[in-house]
Amino acid sequence: MPVDAVIFDLDGLIVDSEAVWDEARRRYVDQHGGTWREEATRAMMGMSSVEWSRYVAEELGVNLPPERISADVAGAVGDIYREQLPLIPGATEAVERIAARWPLGLASSSNRELIDLVLELAGIDRHFRVTVSSEEVGAGKPAPDVYLEAARRLGVEPGRCAAIEDSHNGILSASAAGMRVIAVPNHEFKPDPEALAKADVVLDSITELDEAAVAG
Repeated sequence: MPVDAVIFDLDGLIVDSEAVWDEARRRYVDQHGGTWREEATRAMMGMSSVEWSRYVAEELGVNLPPERISADVAGAVGDIYREQLPLIPGATEAVERIAARWPLGLASSSNRELIDLVLELAGIDRHFRVTVSSEEVGAGKPAPDVYLEAARRLGVEPGRCAAIEDSHNGILSASAAGMRVIAVPNHEFKPDPEALAKADVVLDSITELDEAAVAG
């Protein structure tokens, strides 16, 4: 089936943010009387802000409202981005290449304000017709909700969209939405083989993303 639109992930694909989020959450838990668990990093990857902030409160023992936790951690991440945005080499050029051929959407687990901030600081906000945060839909990745909503806002059937993803839960999310999946595996937090098996194409780097990889 031909591709009529392309939907990008953000964290780990355009911005090298997974370690930033991980450190911000660890520090917050330590500072607010919680107890970090080693499985927490993997557990929270792909969760919406509503979901991971509840996890921090209920599973990691931070006795604060989830809304406060989400706002505080997102604020700390935003401060780091403003100081030095950790863009993945070649990501903005890849966005520009794909935007020259297809309309673009973005489906991210990040808070809305951080999506807007990253795209503005990176100078690529103009390329995205729609952006969706998983906090704006029913469930975060690996549920398909955020990808389905991005397709709906683009006015394109999910089966005619290609999704560009780096993470285990992100790949599963895009696949569950019925999209063509191009995986660019995160080298620090690698997807499991079961997720990579769901991808139609696996690239070594975002620099390899071109029309041929998207169109198939």
